[in-house]
Amino acid sequence: MTALDLSSPVAVVGSGTMGQGIAQVALVAGHPVRMYDALPGRAQEAADAIGARLDRLVEKDRLTEAERDAARARLVPAGSPAELADCSLVVEAVVERLDVKQQLLRELEDVVGDDCLLATNTSSLSVTAIGGALRNAGRFVGLHFFNPAPLMPLVEVVSGFATDVTSATRAYETARAWGKTPVACADTPGFIVNRIARPFYAEALAVYEAQAADPATIDAVLRESGGFRMGAFELTDLIGQDVNESVTRSVWESFFQDVRFTPSLAQRRLVESGRLGRKTGQGWYGYADGAERSEPHTAETARPPAYVVAEGDLGPAAELLQLIAEAGIGVREDDEDEGTCLVLPGGGRLVLADGQTSVEFRDVVYFDLALDYRRATRVALSASQDTSPRALAEATGLFQALGKKVSVIGDVPGLIVARTVARIVDLAHDAVAKGVATEEDIDTAMRLGVNYPLGPFEWSRRLGRGWAHDLLDNLHARDPSGRYAPSLALYRRAHASEKREGTS
Repeated sequence: MTALDLSSPVAVVGSGTMGQGIAQVALVAGHPVRMYDALPGRAQEAADAIGARLDRLVEKDRLTEAERDAARARLVPAGSPAELADCSLVVEAVVERLDVKQQLLRELEDVVGDDCLLATNTSSLSVTAIGGALRNAGRFVGLHFFNPAPLMPLVEVVSGFATDVTSATRAYETARAWGKTPVACADTPGFIVNRIARPFYAEALAVYEAQAADPATIDAVLRESGGFRMGAFELTDLIGQDVNESVTRSVWESFFQDVRFTPSLAQRRLVESGRLGRKTGQGWYGYADGAERSEPHTAETARPPAYVVAEGDLGPAAELLQLIAEAGIGVREDDEDEGTCLVLPGGGRLVLADGQTSVEFRDVVYFDLALDYRRATRVALSASQDTSPRALAEATGLFQALGKKVSVIGDVPGLIVARTVARIVDLAHDAVAKGVATEEDIDTAMRLGVNYPLGPFEWSRRLGRGWAHDLLDNLHARDPSGRYAPSLALYRRAHASEKREGTS
Protein backbone atom coordinates (compact mmCIF):
# COMPACT_ATOMS: atom_id res chain seq x y z
CA MET A 1 0.00 0.00 0.00
CA THR A 2 1.49 3.33 -1.07
CA ALA A 3 0.97 6.92 -0.05
CA LEU A 4 -1.93 8.93 -1.40
CA ASP A 5 -1.34 10.35 -4.85
CA LEU A 6 -0.61 14.08 -4.77
CA SER A 7 -3.64 14.69 -6.98
CA SER A 8 -5.88 13.29 -4.24
CA PRO A 9 -7.72 16.00 -2.27
CA VAL A 10 -7.13 16.05 1.50
CA ALA A 11 -9.60 17.62 3.92
CA VAL A 12 -8.95 18.96 7.40
CA VAL A 13 -11.94 19.52 9.68
CA GLY A 14 -11.27 22.00 12.47
CA SER A 15 -9.60 25.36 11.93
CA GLY A 16 -7.63 25.72 15.14
CA THR A 17 -3.85 25.71 15.49
CA MET A 18 -3.48 21.98 14.84
CA GLY A 19 -5.97 21.93 12.00
CA GLN A 20 -4.20 24.78 10.25
CA GLY A 21 -0.83 23.15 10.80
CA ILE A 22 -1.92 19.80 9.34
CA ALA A 23 -3.53 21.53 6.37
CA GLN A 24 -0.32 23.44 5.72
CA VAL A 25 1.73 20.23 5.80
CA ALA A 26 -0.54 18.53 3.24
CA LEU A 27 -0.68 21.66 1.12
CA VAL A 28 3.08 22.18 0.95
CA ALA A 29 3.47 18.47 0.12
CA GLY A 30 1.42 19.12 -3.02
CA HIS A 31 -2.16 18.05 -2.28
CA PRO A 32 -5.33 19.98 -2.98
CA VAL A 33 -6.63 20.80 0.52
CA ARG A 34 -10.13 21.59 1.75
CA MET A 35 -10.58 23.35 5.10
CA TYR A 36 -13.88 22.96 6.89
CA ASP A 37 -15.17 24.29 10.21
CA ALA A 38 -18.72 24.16 11.54
CA LEU A 39 -18.54 27.81 12.58
CA PRO A 40 -19.29 30.10 9.62
CA GLY A 41 -16.29 32.07 8.37
CA ARG A 42 -13.71 30.10 10.35
CA ALA A 43 -12.50 28.05 7.38
CA GLN A 44 -11.83 31.21 5.38
CA GLU A 45 -9.98 32.75 8.35
CA ALA A 46 -7.86 29.61 8.61
CA ALA A 47 -7.09 29.70 4.88
CA ASP A 48 -6.02 33.34 5.19
CA ALA A 49 -3.78 32.50 8.16
CA ILE A 50 -2.16 29.64 6.23
CA GLY A 51 -1.63 31.98 3.29
CA ALA A 52 0.17 34.44 5.57
CA ARG A 53 2.45 31.66 6.82
CA LEU A 54 3.23 30.69 3.24
CA ASP A 55 4.28 34.31 2.66
CA ARG A 56 6.70 34.03 5.57
CA LEU A 57 8.15 30.84 4.11
CA VAL A 58 8.86 32.76 0.91
CA GLU A 59 10.56 35.51 2.91
CA LYS A 60 12.74 32.85 4.55
CA ASP A 61 13.58 31.28 1.15
CA ARG A 62 11.86 28.03 2.08
CA LEU A 63 9.32 28.38 -0.73
CA THR A 64 9.50 30.11 -4.08
CA GLU A 65 6.81 32.59 -5.02
CA ALA A 66 5.59 30.18 -7.68
CA GLU A 67 5.30 27.37 -5.13
CA ARG A 68 3.42 29.65 -2.76
CA ASP A 69 0.98 30.76 -5.47
CA ALA A 70 0.36 27.17 -6.52
CA ALA A 71 -0.24 26.15 -2.91
CA ARG A 72 -2.69 28.98 -2.36
CA ALA A 73 -4.59 27.92 -5.45
CA ARG A 74 -4.93 24.38 -4.05
CA LEU A 75 -6.34 25.57 -0.71
CA VAL A 76 -10.13 25.86 -0.68
CA PRO A 77 -12.35 26.75 2.31
CA ALA A 78 -15.38 24.45 2.34
CA GLY A 79 -18.80 25.71 3.32
CA SER A 80 -20.29 22.31 4.18
CA PRO A 81 -19.25 18.66 4.69
CA ALA A 82 -20.76 17.88 1.28
CA GLU A 83 -17.85 19.70 -0.35
CA LEU A 84 -15.49 17.04 1.03
CA ALA A 85 -17.18 14.22 -0.90
CA ASP A 86 -14.29 13.57 -3.32
CA CYS A 87 -11.50 13.65 -0.71
CA SER A 88 -9.22 10.63 -0.27
CA LEU A 89 -8.26 11.55 3.30
CA VAL A 90 -10.12 13.54 5.93
CA VAL A 91 -8.34 14.45 9.19
CA GLU A 92 -10.43 15.76 12.04
CA ALA A 93 -8.82 18.18 14.50
CA VAL A 94 -11.82 19.40 16.47
CA VAL A 95 -12.34 19.75 20.23
CA GLU A 96 -11.14 16.83 22.40
CA ARG A 97 -14.58 15.46 23.18
CA LEU A 98 -15.53 11.92 22.28
CA ASP A 99 -19.17 12.71 21.51
CA VAL A 100 -18.27 15.63 19.23
CA LYS A 101 -15.72 13.60 17.27
CA GLN A 102 -18.06 10.61 16.92
CA GLN A 103 -20.93 12.77 15.64
CA LEU A 104 -18.62 14.49 13.14
CA LEU A 105 -17.29 11.18 11.81
CA ARG A 106 -20.79 9.76 11.39
CA GLU A 107 -21.64 12.79 9.24
CA LEU A 108 -18.45 12.45 7.24
CA GLU A 109 -19.05 8.74 6.61
CA ASP A 110 -22.34 9.61 4.93
CA VAL A 111 -20.56 12.05 2.61
CA VAL A 112 -17.20 10.64 1.53
CA GLY A 113 -16.54 7.63 -0.69
CA ASP A 114 -16.03 4.12 0.60
CA ASP A 115 -12.29 4.30 -0.15
CA CYS A 116 -11.72 7.55 1.77
CA LEU A 117 -9.32 7.25 4.70
CA LEU A 118 -10.66 8.86 7.88
CA ALA A 119 -8.26 10.03 10.60
CA THR A 120 -8.21 11.76 13.96
CA ASN A 121 -5.50 13.96 15.43
CA THR A 122 -6.57 13.21 19.00
CA SER A 123 -3.82 13.24 21.61
CA SER A 124 -5.80 11.97 24.58
CA LEU A 125 -8.85 10.00 23.44
CA SER A 126 -9.06 6.38 22.38
CA VAL A 127 -8.85 5.96 18.61
CA THR A 128 -10.86 2.77 19.01
CA ALA A 129 -13.64 4.58 20.87
CA ILE A 130 -13.83 7.39 18.33
CA GLY A 131 -13.92 4.92 15.45
CA GLY A 132 -16.59 2.89 17.21
CA ALA A 133 -19.18 5.32 15.84
CA LEU A 134 -18.38 4.34 12.24
CA ARG A 135 -20.04 1.66 10.15
CA ASN A 136 -16.62 0.83 8.71
CA ALA A 137 -14.03 1.45 11.44
CA GLY A 138 -11.44 -0.41 9.42
CA ARG A 139 -10.62 2.73 7.44
CA PHE A 140 -10.19 4.87 10.55
CA VAL A 141 -6.75 5.64 12.00
CA GLY A 142 -5.03 8.06 14.37
CA LEU A 143 -2.64 10.61 12.85
CA HIS A 144 -1.22 12.37 15.88
CA PHE A 145 0.80 15.38 14.77
CA PHE A 146 2.79 17.41 17.28
CA ASN A 147 2.52 21.17 17.66
CA PRO A 148 3.55 23.08 15.59
CA ALA A 149 2.71 20.52 12.91
CA PRO A 150 4.69 22.16 10.07
CA LEU A 151 7.89 22.10 12.18
CA MET A 152 7.66 19.00 14.36
CA PRO A 153 8.83 15.94 12.37
CA LEU A 154 7.05 13.22 14.37
CA VAL A 155 3.66 11.71 13.54
CA GLU A 156 2.25 8.85 15.64
CA VAL A 157 0.21 6.58 13.35
CA VAL A 158 -2.21 4.89 15.73
CA SER A 159 -4.13 1.74 14.86
CA GLY A 160 -7.41 1.31 16.69
CA PHE A 161 -8.71 -2.13 17.56
CA ALA A 162 -10.67 -2.28 14.29
CA THR A 163 -8.21 -0.44 12.01
CA ASP A 164 -7.28 -2.38 8.88
CA VAL A 165 -3.58 -2.95 8.25
CA THR A 166 -3.98 -1.44 4.77
CA SER A 167 -5.44 1.76 6.23
CA ALA A 168 -2.65 2.12 8.80
CA THR A 169 -0.03 1.46 6.14
CA ARG A 170 -1.50 4.04 3.76
CA ALA A 171 -1.62 6.62 6.56
CA TYR A 172 1.99 5.80 7.53
CA GLU A 173 3.29 6.09 3.96
CA THR A 174 1.34 9.30 3.37
CA ALA A 175 2.83 10.93 6.47
CA ARG A 176 6.29 9.90 5.28
CA ALA A 177 5.59 11.30 1.80
CA TRP A 178 4.70 14.59 3.49
CA GLY A 179 8.25 14.77 4.87
CA LYS A 180 7.34 13.57 8.35
CA THR A 181 8.86 10.76 10.43
CA PRO A 182 5.98 8.39 11.21
CA VAL A 183 6.02 5.77 13.96
CA ALA A 184 3.48 2.96 14.22
CA CYS A 185 1.61 2.60 17.49
CA ALA A 186 -1.21 0.53 18.94
CA ASP A 187 -4.15 2.34 20.53
CA THR A 188 -2.96 2.70 24.11
CA PRO A 189 -3.48 5.61 26.54
CA GLY A 190 -0.99 8.34 25.68
CA PHE A 191 0.15 6.42 22.57
CA ILE A 192 3.98 6.41 22.66
CA VAL A 193 5.19 9.87 23.67
CA ASN A 194 2.55 10.89 26.19
CA ARG A 195 2.70 7.46 27.83
CA ILE A 196 6.45 7.08 28.18
CA ALA A 197 7.16 10.75 28.98
CA ARG A 198 5.08 10.79 32.18
CA PRO A 199 8.03 9.99 34.53
CA PHE A 200 9.98 12.99 33.24
CA TYR A 201 7.40 15.24 34.86
CA ALA A 202 6.31 12.92 37.66
CA GLU A 203 9.74 12.29 39.18
CA ALA A 204 10.69 15.96 39.13
CA LEU A 205 7.45 16.73 40.95
CA ALA A 206 8.06 13.87 43.40
CA VAL A 207 11.50 15.22 44.31
CA TYR A 208 9.96 18.67 44.78
CA GLU A 209 7.09 17.32 46.90
CA ALA A 210 9.65 15.53 49.09
CA GLN A 211 11.23 18.97 49.67
CA ALA A 212 14.53 17.61 48.41
CA ALA A 213 15.11 20.41 45.89
CA ASP A 214 13.45 23.47 44.39
CA PRO A 215 12.23 23.65 40.76
CA ALA A 216 15.21 25.67 39.51
CA THR A 217 17.69 23.15 40.93
CA ILE A 218 15.79 20.13 39.59
CA ASP A 219 15.56 21.73 36.15
CA ALA A 220 19.26 22.60 36.14
CA VAL A 221 20.23 19.02 37.02
CA LEU A 222 17.98 17.57 34.30
CA ARG A 223 19.53 19.89 31.73
CA GLU A 224 23.15 20.05 32.79
CA SER A 225 23.60 16.48 33.99
CA GLY A 226 20.82 14.55 32.25
CA GLY A 227 21.28 16.26 28.89
CA PHE A 228 17.58 17.10 28.50
CA ARG A 229 16.89 20.25 26.51
CA MET A 230 14.56 21.66 29.17
CA GLY A 231 13.82 20.80 32.76
CA ALA A 232 10.42 19.46 33.79
CA PHE A 233 9.22 22.62 35.51
CA GLU A 234 10.17 25.02 32.73
CA LEU A 235 8.76 22.64 30.13
CA THR A 236 5.39 22.33 31.86
CA ASP A 237 5.30 26.13 32.17
CA LEU A 238 5.79 26.27 28.40
CA ILE A 239 3.20 23.58 27.64
CA GLY A 240 0.73 25.01 30.15
CA GLN A 241 0.22 23.47 33.58
CA ASP A 242 -3.44 22.82 32.84
CA VAL A 243 -2.63 21.04 29.59
CA ASN A 244 0.18 18.93 31.06
CA GLU A 245 -1.85 18.00 34.14
CA SER A 246 -4.83 17.13 31.96
CA VAL A 247 -2.76 14.73 29.86
CA THR A 248 -1.33 13.10 32.98
CA ARG A 249 -4.81 12.72 34.47
CA SER A 250 -6.17 11.32 31.20
CA VAL A 251 -3.44 8.66 30.98
CA TRP A 252 -3.89 7.80 34.69
CA GLU A 253 -7.66 7.40 34.36
CA SER A 254 -7.37 5.48 31.08
CA PHE A 255 -5.06 3.00 32.81
CA PHE A 256 -7.69 2.53 35.56
CA GLN A 257 -5.76 4.78 37.97
CA ASP A 258 -2.51 2.85 37.68
CA VAL A 259 -0.23 4.19 40.43
CA ARG A 260 2.64 4.55 37.94
CA PHE A 261 0.78 7.46 36.32
CA THR A 262 -0.66 9.15 39.42
CA PRO A 263 -0.98 12.94 38.96
CA SER A 264 0.81 15.35 41.26
CA LEU A 265 -1.05 17.18 44.01
CA ALA A 266 1.48 20.02 43.77
CA GLN A 267 0.70 20.51 40.09
CA ARG A 268 -3.05 20.28 40.79
CA ARG A 269 -2.73 23.13 43.31
CA LEU A 270 -0.79 25.20 40.79
CA VAL A 271 -3.57 24.73 38.23
CA GLU A 272 -6.26 25.53 40.80
CA SER A 273 -4.47 28.77 41.62
CA GLY A 274 -4.54 29.83 37.96
CA ARG A 275 -0.75 29.77 37.65
CA LEU A 276 -0.66 27.99 34.32
CA GLY A 277 2.80 29.01 33.15
CA ARG A 278 3.96 31.36 30.43
CA LYS A 279 0.45 32.02 29.11
CA THR A 280 -0.66 33.51 32.45
CA GLY A 281 2.67 35.10 33.38
CA GLN A 282 3.20 32.82 36.37
CA GLY A 283 3.71 29.11 36.81
CA TRP A 284 6.59 27.48 38.63
CA TYR A 285 8.49 30.57 37.50
CA GLY A 286 7.47 34.18 37.00
CA TYR A 287 7.33 35.60 33.46
CA ALA A 288 6.11 39.15 34.05
CA ASP A 289 8.41 42.01 33.17
CA GLY A 290 10.96 42.44 35.93
CA ALA A 291 10.28 39.01 37.45
CA GLU A 292 13.26 37.75 39.43
CA ARG A 293 15.02 34.82 37.80
CA SER A 294 15.08 31.65 39.90
CA GLU A 295 18.60 30.27 40.27
CA PRO A 296 19.55 26.69 41.11
CA HIS A 297 21.23 25.84 44.35
CA THR A 298 24.98 25.63 43.79
CA ALA A 299 27.37 24.53 46.51
CA GLU A 300 30.17 26.82 47.63
CA THR A 301 33.73 25.97 46.62
CA ALA A 302 35.26 23.09 48.55
CA ARG A 303 38.78 21.68 48.61
CA PRO A 304 39.18 18.59 46.42
CA PRO A 305 40.58 15.39 47.93
CA ALA A 306 44.20 14.49 47.21
CA TYR A 307 43.19 11.03 46.02
CA VAL A 308 40.33 8.57 45.74
CA VAL A 309 40.26 4.79 45.96
CA ALA A 310 38.17 3.08 43.29
CA GLU A 311 36.49 -0.04 44.61
CA GLY A 312 34.96 -2.29 41.97
CA ASP A 313 33.29 -1.21 38.74
CA LEU A 314 31.56 2.18 38.64
CA GLY A 315 29.30 0.99 35.81
CA PRO A 316 27.68 3.92 33.97
CA ALA A 317 30.04 6.30 35.83
CA ALA A 318 33.26 4.49 34.88
CA GLU A 319 34.51 7.43 32.80
CA LEU A 320 34.84 9.45 36.02
CA LEU A 321 38.11 7.68 36.81
CA GLN A 322 39.81 9.13 33.74
CA LEU A 323 38.40 12.60 34.44
CA ILE A 324 39.66 12.43 38.01
CA ALA A 325 43.14 11.44 36.86
CA GLU A 326 43.14 14.22 34.26
CA ALA A 327 42.32 16.70 37.03
CA GLY A 328 45.53 15.70 38.84
CA ILE A 329 43.81 13.78 41.61
CA GLY A 330 45.34 10.42 42.45
CA VAL A 331 43.32 7.32 41.63
CA ARG A 332 44.10 4.14 43.54
CA GLU A 333 42.31 0.97 42.58
CA ASP A 334 41.20 -1.76 44.97
CA ASP A 335 40.06 -4.69 42.87
CA GLU A 336 39.71 -6.98 45.89
CA ASP A 337 36.69 -5.13 47.22
CA GLU A 338 33.32 -6.03 45.69
CA GLY A 339 31.90 -2.56 46.19
CA THR A 340 31.17 -0.09 43.41
CA CYS A 341 32.22 3.25 44.80
CA LEU A 342 34.94 5.82 45.30
CA VAL A 343 36.42 5.93 48.81
CA LEU A 344 37.41 9.42 49.91
CA PRO A 345 40.41 10.19 52.15
CA GLY A 346 38.20 10.83 55.17
CA GLY A 347 36.57 7.41 54.81
CA GLY A 348 33.39 8.60 53.11
CA ARG A 349 32.10 6.69 50.12
CA LEU A 350 30.88 8.26 46.90
CA VAL A 351 28.27 6.03 45.22
CA LEU A 352 26.29 6.35 41.98
CA ALA A 353 22.56 6.66 42.65
CA ASP A 354 21.16 3.16 43.10
CA GLY A 355 17.72 3.73 44.62
CA GLN A 356 18.92 3.57 48.21
CA THR A 357 19.37 6.47 50.65
CA SER A 358 22.37 7.88 52.46
CA VAL A 359 20.71 7.56 55.86
CA GLU A 360 20.96 3.77 55.58
CA PHE A 361 24.76 3.81 55.52
CA ARG A 362 27.64 5.41 57.34
CA ASP A 363 29.12 8.35 55.42
CA VAL A 364 27.77 7.54 51.97
CA VAL A 365 27.32 10.44 49.56
CA TYR A 366 25.29 9.62 46.44
CA PHE A 367 25.89 11.28 43.08
CA ASP A 368 23.46 11.45 40.19
CA LEU A 369 23.55 9.86 36.76
CA ALA A 370 24.86 11.97 33.86
CA LEU A 371 24.33 11.55 30.15
CA ASP A 372 28.03 12.27 29.63
CA TYR A 373 30.18 12.96 32.68
CA ARG A 374 32.82 14.71 30.60
CA ARG A 375 30.37 17.19 29.09
CA ALA A 376 28.08 17.55 32.10
CA THR A 377 28.36 20.96 33.74
CA ARG A 378 26.47 20.11 36.93
CA VAL A 379 26.16 17.06 39.18
CA ALA A 380 23.70 16.50 42.02
CA LEU A 381 24.82 15.00 45.34
CA SER A 382 22.70 13.77 48.23
CA ALA A 383 23.60 13.07 51.81
CA SER A 384 21.73 12.52 55.06
CA GLN A 385 21.90 14.61 58.22
CA ASP A 386 24.17 11.92 59.66
CA THR A 387 26.71 12.14 56.84
CA SER A 388 29.95 13.70 58.06
CA PRO A 389 30.60 17.24 56.79
CA ARG A 390 34.04 16.09 55.65
CA ALA A 391 32.62 13.37 53.38
CA LEU A 392 30.20 15.79 51.75
CA ALA A 393 32.89 18.48 51.39
CA GLU A 394 35.35 16.06 49.79
CA ALA A 395 32.69 14.78 47.39
CA THR A 396 31.74 18.35 46.47
CA GLY A 397 35.36 19.37 45.97
CA LEU A 398 36.01 16.33 43.80
CA PHE A 399 33.32 17.20 41.26
CA GLN A 400 34.21 20.87 41.36
CA ALA A 401 37.80 19.91 40.49
CA LEU A 402 36.34 18.20 37.40
CA GLY A 403 34.81 21.52 36.34
CA LYS A 404 31.27 20.74 37.52
CA LYS A 405 28.87 22.85 39.50
CA VAL A 406 27.47 20.87 42.40
CA SER A 407 23.90 20.91 43.68
CA VAL A 408 23.38 19.21 47.04
CA ILE A 409 19.80 17.97 47.36
CA GLY A 410 17.90 16.08 50.04
CA ASP A 411 18.36 12.39 50.75
CA VAL A 412 15.93 11.05 48.15
CA PRO A 413 16.49 7.60 46.64
CA GLY A 414 17.53 7.70 43.00
CA LEU A 415 18.24 11.44 43.11
CA ILE A 416 16.86 13.22 40.00
CA VAL A 417 18.24 12.01 36.66
CA ALA A 418 18.76 8.39 37.68
CA ARG A 419 15.22 7.74 38.90
CA THR A 420 13.75 9.61 35.91
CA VAL A 421 15.73 7.68 33.32
CA ALA A 422 15.11 4.34 35.06
CA ARG A 423 11.35 4.86 34.99
CA ILE A 424 11.36 5.98 31.35
CA VAL A 425 13.38 2.88 30.44
CA ASP A 426 10.94 0.68 32.37
CA LEU A 427 7.83 2.10 30.71
CA ALA A 428 9.48 1.70 27.31
CA HIS A 429 10.27 -1.99 27.89
CA ASP A 430 6.74 -2.53 29.19
CA ALA A 431 5.27 -0.88 26.09
CA VAL A 432 7.24 -3.13 23.73
CA ALA A 433 6.27 -6.23 25.70
CA LYS A 434 2.60 -5.27 25.37
CA GLY A 435 2.81 -4.66 21.63
CA VAL A 436 2.44 -0.89 21.72
CA ALA A 437 5.38 -0.18 19.38
CA THR A 438 8.84 -1.41 18.43
CA GLU A 439 12.02 -0.42 20.23
CA GLU A 440 13.15 1.57 17.21
CA ASP A 441 9.89 3.48 16.91
CA ILE A 442 9.84 4.26 20.63
CA ASP A 443 13.39 5.64 20.52
CA THR A 444 12.51 7.70 17.44
CA ALA A 445 9.32 9.02 19.02
CA MET A 446 10.99 10.12 22.25
CA ARG A 447 13.89 11.83 20.49
CA LEU A 448 11.71 13.66 17.96
CA GLY A 449 8.53 14.15 19.96
CA VAL A 450 10.03 15.50 23.19
CA ASN A 451 13.67 16.07 22.22
CA TYR A 452 15.18 13.51 24.58
CA PRO A 453 18.97 13.24 24.22
CA LEU A 454 18.67 9.46 23.86
CA GLY A 455 15.80 7.10 23.25
CA PRO A 456 14.89 4.82 26.19
CA PHE A 457 16.48 1.77 24.60
CA GLU A 458 19.62 3.72 23.74
CA TRP A 459 19.79 4.69 27.42
CA SER A 460 19.14 1.10 28.45
CA ARG A 461 21.94 -0.31 26.33
CA ARG A 462 24.36 2.33 27.56
CA LEU A 463 23.51 1.79 31.23
CA GLY A 464 23.64 -2.01 31.22
CA ARG A 465 20.96 -4.64 31.22
CA GLY A 466 20.23 -4.74 34.94
CA TRP A 467 20.85 -1.13 35.94
CA ALA A 468 17.32 0.28 35.65
CA HIS A 469 15.75 -2.83 37.17
CA ASP A 470 18.04 -2.80 40.22
CA LEU A 471 17.53 0.91 40.87
CA LEU A 472 13.75 0.61 40.61
CA ASP A 473 13.75 -2.51 42.77
CA ASN A 474 15.55 -0.56 45.50
CA LEU A 475 13.14 2.35 45.08
CA HIS A 476 10.19 -0.03 45.32
CA ALA A 477 11.53 -1.40 48.62
CA ARG A 478 11.48 2.15 50.01
CA ASP A 479 8.15 3.12 48.44
CA PRO A 480 6.07 -0.08 48.16
CA SER A 481 3.07 1.71 46.62
CA GLY A 482 3.81 0.04 43.28
CA ARG A 483 4.90 3.25 41.59
CA TYR A 484 8.49 2.00 41.24
CA ALA A 485 7.91 -1.74 40.91
CA PRO A 486 9.91 -2.89 37.87
CA SER A 487 7.76 -4.22 35.06
CA LEU A 488 7.86 -7.90 34.21
CA ALA A 489 9.53 -6.99 30.91
CA LEU A 490 12.38 -5.23 32.72
CA TYR A 491 12.67 -8.08 35.21
CA ARG A 492 12.96 -10.61 32.42
CA ARG A 493 15.59 -8.55 30.65
CA ALA A 494 17.76 -8.20 33.77
CA HIS A 495 17.54 -11.81 34.87
CA ALA A 496 17.87 -13.32 31.41
CA SER A 497 21.15 -11.43 31.15
CA GLU A 498 22.34 -12.80 34.50
CA LYS A 499 21.53 -16.35 33.41
CA ARG A 500 23.45 -16.01 30.15
CA GLU A 501 26.43 -14.42 31.87
CA GLY A 502 26.45 -17.17 34.48
CA THR A 503 26.73 -19.89 31.83
CA SER A 504 29.20 -18.19 29.51
